[in-house]
Amino acid sequence: RATGRFVRVASRSHASLHRRAPLRAVHASASADAKMDLKSTNRAFGGEVRKYTHASSSTGTEMTFSVFVPPAAALHAVPVVYYLSGLTCTDDNAVQKGGAFKAAAEKGVMFVFPDTSPRGAGVAGEDESWDLGTGAGFYVDATSEPWSKNYNMYSYVTQELPKLIEQNFSVTSLKSIAGHSMGGMGALAIAFRNPDAYASVSAFAPIVAPTAVPWGEKAFEAYFGADAATKGKEHDPCALLRKRGSAFPQFDDVLVDVGLDDQFLQTQLKPELLEEAAAAVGQKVSVRRHPGHDHSYFFVSSFMEDHVRFHAEALARKAAADASEGPSAPISAVDAATLASFAKTAGKPIQCSAAVAWGPKQPLTHETVTVAPPRAGEIRVKVISNALCHTDIYTLDGHDPEGLFPCILGHEAGAVVESVGEGVTSVRVGDHVIPCYTPQCNAPSCIFCASPKTNLCPTIRSTQGAGYMPDGTTRFTAKKDGKDVPIFHFMGCSTFAEYTVIAEISAAKINKRMPLNKACLFGCGVSTGLGAVWNTCKVEEGSSVAVFGLGAVGLAVVQAAKMAGAARIIGVDLNKDKFRVASQLGCTDVVCPSDHEKPVQQVIAGELTKWGVDYSFDCTGNVDVMRAALECAHRGWGESCVIGVAAAGKELATRPFQLVTGRVWKGTAFGGWKSRSAVPKLVERCLSGELPVDHYVTHSIAVENGDVAAATNAAIDALHSGDCLRAVVTYDDRNAAAGP
Repeated sequence: RATGRFVRVASRSHASLHRRAPLRAVHASASADAKMDLKSTNRAFGGEVRKYTHASSSTGTEMTFSVFVPPAAALHAVPVVYYLSGLTCTDDNAVQKGGAFKAAAEKGVMFVFPDTSPRGAGVAGEDESWDLGTGAGFYVDATSEPWSKNYNMYSYVTQELPKLIEQNFSVTSLKSIAGHSMGGMGALAIAFRNPDAYASVSAFAPIVAPTAVPWGEKAFEAYFGADAATKGKEHDPCALLRKRGSAFPQFDDVLVDVGLDDQFLQTQLKPELLEEAAAAVGQKVSVRRHPGHDHSYFFVSSFMEDHVRFHAEALARKAAADASEGPSAPISAVDAATLASFAKTAGKPIQCSAAVAWGPKQPLTHETVTVAPPRAGEIRVKVISNALCHTDIYTLDGHDPEGLFPCILGHEAGAVVESVGEGVTSVRVGDHVIPCYTPQCNAPSCIFCASPKTNLCPTIRSTQGAGYMPDGTTRFTAKKDGKDVPIFHFMGCSTFAEYTVIAEISAAKINKRMPLNKACLFGCGVSTGLGAVWNTCKVEEGSSVAVFGLGAVGLAVVQAAKMAGAARIIGVDLNKDKFRVASQLGCTDVVCPSDHEKPVQQVIAGELTKWGVDYSFDCTGNVDVMRAALECAHRGWGESCVIGVAAAGKELATRPFQLVTGRVWKGTAFGGWKSRSAVPKLVERCLSGELPVDHYVTHSIAVENGDVAAATNAAIDALHSGDCLRAVVTYDDRNAAAGP
């Protein structure tokens, strides 16, 4: 793995540009399914720059390409811009000097940088001159010997490489193309020949009429032989425009930048020929001329951000057009009539039923609340199913130091997007989402999202903790004593309502095949328990584990530890009724502390084991239990993880010697999962059968007559009964209506 290694590459004239050492020829038949070998990875603007090699069926050689994977690709599929480099270049030139990454990261666009030719093909004469052969493939499929066997860059760039990218990266089917010099020619010609395949095309200093300039004439004569005159026009942007005879409806504009101090401007580039051809057919082409700029990457990098934004906007327009024209994906959670109703409520307040907590230790009451439309960066969702978590009750009982009233509680839900605010791109109306109290902004500037060490994105933490949306206001109001009363949000979710508004960065988009009455479990407790084992502690095969508290979170810890290969799993709980399901999920031992005279930590470290367990987990929120969990951890290396949330004012205590002798005390929030990228993967594992969750749902409650509060209070009673893991409340929309 490379760590910031810089390869020096010349940047002035074509003739002086660096050439990579020839790669070995690959004469075996290869396909787009061929293995890609990762050669280096470097972080950039929150994303990654990766270099790969693979055996190419188009060229019969090993080919190299680089990819910039933007941070957004961790959350959802992204569109792609293919960037074709110029004569003598490799993929390194644009990667190291093009300056595309900052804007590409901000816009959520992947960039792919192919090489400019086969290398090491063994073709006679391929290394004799800088403007033919190696580094000068001209993005054509050669038809003349000896070039035709290997020099097939057109097929490579338009077919093989895109297929490889689509098979191996999180990308959409949308793509655009750009290039510099020879690559600018290639980009224009490829787009003009395949207008339906690309959302947009742009070029820096392109060779616009290769059949009429020395570089093109030399290359086409070699690659096409006697057919150079006719074949060359198939790769000549000006000739392609004139042959078409009309503008491309697919391209509102074609962006071209040239430097007026470019040493090749008059002899090889001739941008005025492109302007003439475009004018003749009515095609808009914006040729921008820049005084003082030459042909180098100093010029390219000066205007690269403009090109990235040009393509990002075109790709966004194409995505929107495709969405409006294409068939809707099947919706499993809402019927067609409900989905159609979203168009009527979008942009308007919605009045719906909600369970409002007016104060601590008070039952939830049924209220008709007004839910305002989402603002910029927000989405409004229709809640379909909601699981009750102990944290909701913890706040309702007045134990939460951040608890604010009146509020709408709830944070384990499955929902459908009803409408989106300005700037929202990662979800759209009808998508299924899980609201997540731990957001993931994935912004290039967020060091928390960029770090593999944490999932604690702080982007909206201050307003979320204050009971507000990111702009410092609430989207809920309710009538009390004839007056509109603002209602606080809770954990950025507030899902004890038929509709709620959440930040886009708090919405994990999931597969619509997942029933939302099961998907809601991944909104908090189950995910937290799984992640505590797999992410926070990284429990190894053969290790020993103790789990304190066998509720839903504790059982998720047991399930994860079993899946991780733990050899011994000790379950601890005062309620022996939980031991049966705990044993079914993987507990090898169960302990009830009240059955023993000595502290339970001494039972585990002394009787059940000699030195303690490798990993222990507190899932109770009781600080005394947290201490017991630590003190049963193995001397020298034991780790104890705090998962449960303690009541306000409670503090931890233990003898410092417990830590001096090698134990580690740590905690986890949401199991360390980066919510928007991880939760959809957990859902997929559930759908595949690898990660069953049905056993957590012990009580299913339906909302009747729109009384969300009555159903939720029933769920609270079930949770207090002692035999409930998760009570899932399923909503209806009979009382939901568009507001004034």
